[in-house]
Amino acid sequence: MRLAMGMRGVVGVLLCCLAATGTALAAADVGRQGAPRMDFTPLPAGSYRLPPIQPVGDAELLDERGRAVHLSTLTAGKITLLTFFYTYCVDPLGCPFARETLVQLRNRVVADPALARNVRFVGITCDPTSDTPAVISDYAAAFSADPRFEWRFLTAASVAKLLPVLEDLGQDVSIDTDAHGRPTRTLHHMLKVFLIDARGRVREIYTLSFIQPDVMFNDMRTLYLESRARGERPRTAAR
Repeated sequence: MRLAMGMRGVVGVLLCCLAATGTALAAADVGRQGAPRMDFTPLPAGSYRLPPIQPVGDAELLDERGRAVHLSTLTAGKITLLTFFYTYCVDPLGCPFARETLVQLRNRVVADPALARNVRFVGITCDPTSDTPAVISDYAAAFSADPRFEWRFLTAASVAKLLPVLEDLGQDVSIDTDAHGRPTRTLHHMLKVFLIDARGRVREIYTLSFIQPDVMFNDMRTLYLESRARGERPRTAAR
């Protein structure tokens, strides 16, 4: 298993969502005062380089309509922000916090049409047992309706089908198994967001302390300027 480490370091590890019985158990409400503060000034976009960390492996997953889709079609051709989530997560500094940050980022990206054509967001559920295609389709409706921006949500046919993706990206989870040792569902995961370039390579991994819209936006623009200098054209995955 390749454990990817972002250049800014793996800090602020968070147990995002806990579901021990099929019903989400709310974590203690730490409130907005517990959200990470940015105690530094981000470098201007294009003034630095993000070295490649690792390529993203391929896997067969399911889209919002239950159709098979290769992950590689959604991690190349554009700059991709990839997250793992649960639709029922209630931790205020877990999936809801990441989702709020991504909505802010999408709005900023859409305001720059050239950048918007070169960026996509991808969310992969960590619990395909509960988050079926029908469930993630309903969940996605609130976020992916803007035709100016590609925001996709994926699940898997089973936990076993999802495990290679989690292992490839070093996304730590706890797995519940049945009496025969077969994986049945994931129980919790650490909050991470993966920045992937148009060539399908992880270039940064954000944990809680660095899930900052200004930082992430500048990093996306840095990769956009890099790809533009190489003459690369964005590719939108077929729906």
